[in-house]
Amino acid sequence: MVDRPLPRVDRGVLVRLERAGICGTDLKILDGSTPVSYPRVLGHELVGTVAQAPPEAKVSHGTRVLVNPGINCGDCYLCGRDRPHLCGRGGLLGRDFDGVFAEAIGLEDRYLHPVPDQIPPDEAGLLQVLGTVVHSQQPVPVSSDTVAVVIGLGVSGMLHTQLLSDRGAGLVIGVSRSPWKLELAKGLGADLVATPDEASDVVARASSGRGADLVIESVGKEETVVQSIDLAMPGGDVIIYGTVTGGGTEMPYYQLYFKELTLHNPRAALPRDYDEGIRLAAEGRIRLAPLVTGRYPLEEAGAAFAAARSGDHLKVLLTP
Repeated sequence: MVDRPLPRVDRGVLVRLERAGICGTDLKILDGSTPVSYPRVLGHELVGTVAQAPPEAKVSHGTRVLVNPGINCGDCYLCGRDRPHLCGRGGLLGRDFDGVFAEAIGLEDRYLHPVPDQIPPDEAGLLQVLGTVVHSQQPVPVSSDTVAVVIGLGVSGMLHTQLLSDRGAGLVIGVSRSPWKLELAKGLGADLVATPDEASDVVARASSGRGADLVIESVGKEETVVQSIDLAMPGGDVIIYGTVTGGGTEMPYYQLYFKELTLHNPRAALPRDYDEGIRLAAEGRIRLAPLVTGRYPLEEAGAAFAAARSGDHLKVLLTP
C-alpha cells in the first residue's frame, strides 16, 4: 500500500471506490505469471460514486457507476467496427494501465455506466464480471431445446449458469469438483450437476446420447477445453470463457473437425453488455449476493488476496 495524491481530472471524472473485486487476472499479475510494467496499480472490477465531474459529463456528482475497464482509442479500424474491446491501442485497467484498487480513480465518462440504487453495494461489485458473461453468450442462441453445460463453477460459471437459465435453456448442467459449489449451482439455475468424472455419463443421459448443444468452459485450462469438446454434440458450440495461456499436446483437433464444432473465444465486453448486465441485476433476474464470500478494507489487501487464492471463496471484494 502506498500513498498517492488524488488523480487530477481536468476534463475527466473522479470516481471514489464503493466495491472492487479481485479477479484471477489480478492473482496472475501478483504471482508474476502475467507480466506487467512496474509499478502498477492492480484491479479492473470497480463500482464507485462520482465525486467530481465537469458540467458536460454524462454523469453527475453522486452518481453510482460501473467502470468499463477496457480502454480504447475510439479511432482505429476495430473501434470503428463496433469492437472497441479489441482495440490494439488500448488495454485493461490494472494490467496495461493503473487500475482501480485505490480510494479514487480518474477517467473519461465514456467508460462509466450508471448503476441504480436497488443493486446493493456487494452485488454491484460483480457487475463487471456479469457484463463479460453477457458478452460471451451473445453469439450463441438458446432455446427450450438447448442442453447446455457449464464446466467450472466459480463466479463466472455461476453467472453463466444463471444467464443460461434466464435465457430459457431447456437443461443446464453444472460441472465442478467442489461439492459446495455443486450444491450452490443447483439453487442458481442448474437442473443437473456432476463432477468432471461423472459429466460424460450425465450429459449422455440428459441428451439421449447426442451430447450438449452448448458447452461453456469457465476454468481456463487445456484439460477442461478438451472436456468441453468431448461433451459437445456434432454441430455444437463451445464457448472458451476461461483464459487459457498455454498447454501441452492434448487438443483433440480431429474431433473439432469430425464434429464440425464452432469455438467461441470471447474477450472482455462491449458497453451495451455492461448495460444489459446491470438491467438483469436490477430486475432480480440474476442473483449476485450468494457469490460474494469475502470483503476486506482496501488497507487489508494482503489478506484479501490470500483469501482469493485459498480456493475457499467465490468473489472477494475490497471496500473503502
